[in-house]
Amino acid sequence: MKKNYSKEDILKQAEELGVEFIHLQFTDILGVMKNVSITIEELEKALDNEIMFDGSSIEGFVRIEESDMYLRPDLSTFTVFPWSGPVKEARLVCDVYRPDGTPFDGCPRNALKKVLKEAEEMGFIMNVGPECEFFLFNTNEKGEPTLETHDNAGYFDLAPVDLGGNARIDMVATLKQMGFNIEASHHEVAEGQHEIDFQYADALKTADNIMTFKMVVRIIAQRHGLHATFMPKPKFGINGSGMHVNMSLATLDGKNAFYDESDPLKFSETAYYYLGGVLKHAKAFAALTNPTVNSYKRLVPGYEAPVLIAWSASNRSPLIRIPAKRGSSTRIELRNPDPSANPYLALAAILKAGLDGIKNKMTPPPAVNSNVYHMSEEEMKEKGIVGLPGNLYEAVEELQKDEVIKEALGTHLFEKFTDAALVEWKEYASYVTQWELDRYLRKF
Repeated sequence: MKKNYSKEDILKQAEELGVEFIHLQFTDILGVMKNVSITIEELEKALDNEIMFDGSSIEGFVRIEESDMYLRPDLSTFTVFPWSGPVKEARLVCDVYRPDGTPFDGCPRNALKKVLKEAEEMGFIMNVGPECEFFLFNTNEKGEPTLETHDNAGYFDLAPVDLGGNARIDMVATLKQMGFNIEASHHEVAEGQHEIDFQYADALKTADNIMTFKMVVRIIAQRHGLHATFMPKPKFGINGSGMHVNMSLATLDGKNAFYDESDPLKFSETAYYYLGGVLKHAKAFAALTNPTVNSYKRLVPGYEAPVLIAWSASNRSPLIRIPAKRGSSTRIELRNPDPSANPYLALAAILKAGLDGIKNKMTPPPAVNSNVYHMSEEEMKEKGIVGLPGNLYEAVEELQKDEVIKEALGTHLFEKFTDAALVEWKEYASYVTQWELDRYLRKF
């Protein structure tokens, strides 16, 4: 539940709890959490939206001649860090504003809020429940991460085989202290791979929660002598880490807009149109849901990650699955996103795609209830099934062609995001890898 704190509430809480430092958090275009730390004496100034920072030093923000930016805290996000020692620390998640008082169009959180406002004007609230996977690796004597997993466990294994169990318990306990409602935590399929699921919330809160979740997991892992990574595919030959997005729309009076008792699947017309929009724009928003070169090493056949744009109510191989629960739990599960995604931009793009489907009454193709991995090319062609982009460059090309998803980002974010992605691609394309050395050095 959203906390309706006032400025006075926060000042009083901070004083009563002995908070000495407050971290003003925001997110850059690439989805990296940034932070301006202030002392308790500056808190009132921060709550009056008077804290400035240099935007030119943040990835993809602005040029040096227009660098002044203001941080506006979202008062509902005030949280004291449970791991604080004698010196108590707290945080506030912030939106970035220009000096003239307008929202900065390069702030990812502002981009999501803009699309959420569009949904609200259409009569909908977006609810999201993410499934965040990550790896825990041993560190070396210098504390640097290795690729050695800390266990040989598999899906749903327990201690002592799952040596990450203690770290995961601490992560869950810490997240609960920070207000998370944890639904499940378990070992995943690959060695050293874990998943912690937290309860759905409205899209903005969920995006904030994803950023907080990643921060907490890394900090607690470090305290156990481990390195946590949300890199999609850190090791060849094993499953990568995904971030499945379970989503639904609610009406403004709180009813699930995807549920319809009269439909054979109990799916509403709104849900079908939303699904149609998500399928139509999936190629374009892949650049945002899977934004790194490494993301596409996960999206390959054989490792439980989707590669084909299709949907099903009965199996997990297509891009979109419809989980069995109905009523207030009716939702769709998008399976391609990974945890390297900027959650604000990813959710903004996915929602924009679904809203476009509703506006233009996009009927999805028939469901595919057989395993898409076992289909022949001829069968896929017959059913109109196409694949997701095969790499980051192809994904950016698809994004550049899609005016709807570009509108979700706005001109500034679109240009800065694609510039950064293409720089990454060019660096990767010119880099000589160990695979090439192993394959070619002695051969030619």
